[in-house]
Amino acid sequence: MTGRAEGMARAAPDGLVAEMRIERPGFELRMALTVGAGEVVAALGPNGAGKTTLLRTLAGLNPLTAGRITLGRSVLDDPAAEVFVPADRRPVGVVFQDYLLFSHLSARDNVGFGLRARLGLDRRTARDQANGWLDRFGLTGLGDRRPAQLSGGQAQRVALARALAPRPRLVLLDEPLAALDVSTRFEVRAFLRATLADLGAPVLLVTHDPLDAMTVADRLIVLENGRVVQDGRPAEVARRPRTAYVARLVGLNLYAGIASGGSVDLSTGGHLRLADHDARGPVLVAVRPTTVALHTREPHGSPRNVWAGPVTSLEPFGDRVRVTVGSTPSIHADITTAALADLCLGPGTPVWAAIKATDLDVYPAGDHPTGR
Repeated sequence: MTGRAEGMARAAPDGLVAEMRIERPGFELRMALTVGAGEVVAALGPNGAGKTTLLRTLAGLNPLTAGRITLGRSVLDDPAAEVFVPADRRPVGVVFQDYLLFSHLSARDNVGFGLRARLGLDRRTARDQANGWLDRFGLTGLGDRRPAQLSGGQAQRVALARALAPRPRLVLLDEPLAALDVSTRFEVRAFLRATLADLGAPVLLVTHDPLDAMTVADRLIVLENGRVVQDGRPAEVARRPRTAYVARLVGLNLYAGIASGGSVDLSTGGHLRLADHDARGPVLVAVRPTTVALHTREPHGSPRNVWAGPVTSLEPFGDRVRVTVGSTPSIHADITTAALADLCLGPGTPVWAAIKATDLDVYPAGDHPTGR
C-alpha cells in the first residue's frame, strides 16, 4: 500500500478507531489502534503480550476498562458513556485458529448460518448465496461435506467464507493459518491475501508467524507487555526492529548504545565502529547475520569490527547454519554448510566475528526499549 493510499485508508469513515485500556489481574493492555477500511493490520507479539485480549475486546467478548472503540460512526464500547454493544450485535466477522465450524452442519450450511443469523435471510436464499461463496473460495462441489470430511485448508476456507459472507464491517482473524501444514499454509496464505484485498473492511490479523504477517498485512503492530512497541510497514519493521523480540522474529542482530565520533558504545559492553560519523546519541544498530564473517584466526583490516568468543550454538536451516558466538555482546552469523566444514566449527570453538562498518544499519533509538 502506498503512503497516499495508506493515509486515505486510515482516514476512511468506515475504519476502526480504538483507544483502549483493559485491566485484568496482573495485566494491563493500554494502546491506541487505527485500522482503515480496506487495510490489513497484523498484530504480533510473544505469549502474554496482549494479542488475544485485543482481539476479544474488539469482538465484544471483553469490555473496556476505559477508552472508546468506534467502527465508522458506530460506537461499540465507551464505558464513560455507558455504551457497550455485545458480541452478537457487532458487525464483526471472526475466524479462529481452530475454525469452530459446526460439526453437524455441511459446509454450505455453515456458511449459510452466518447469512441467516446476521442478515436474516431465509434458508433457501442463504443456501443459494452460500453456494456462491463456496465457489468463490474454490470449494465448488464440496457444499454437502461436513467439517470432518474436509482437509485443513478446505475447512479454513469454509470458516473464512462463513465469516465474510455477511459482509462484516470489521474482520478479526485469530491465528487463522496456525493449524495448517506447510504446503496448505502457503496456498491459503496467498488466497487470504487476495480475498482480503477485495473485502474493503478493516482487518486485524493476530499471529505468531512473521511470514504470515509479512505476506498478508499492509501494516504491522508489535505488542509486548500490553504496549505497542513498534508500528510500521512490514519492510520497515523487518529492516529496523526496535526490540530484541522483533529482532529475533526477523532474524537480525540488534544492539543498543550511544553513538559519538564514528563509533557506538554498546549498552551490553563492547563497541562498534561506524561508517557514518554523524550519528549522535542513543541509537539502535541492526546487523544481518549473513554479513557476519567468521574466522578461526584474528582478521585484520579496516573498516572492520572484530569480536572474539567461543561458538555457543549451531542451528542448521536449509543449506545454511546459524552460528552463535559468545562474544561481548553475542552475535549470530549465518554461514553455508560448506563453510562450517571448512572452518571445523563446533561448540566451544574459539572464533572471531568480523562485521564491516558499511554493513551496519544505525538508526535513532527513540523511546523504545531494546537490548540483547
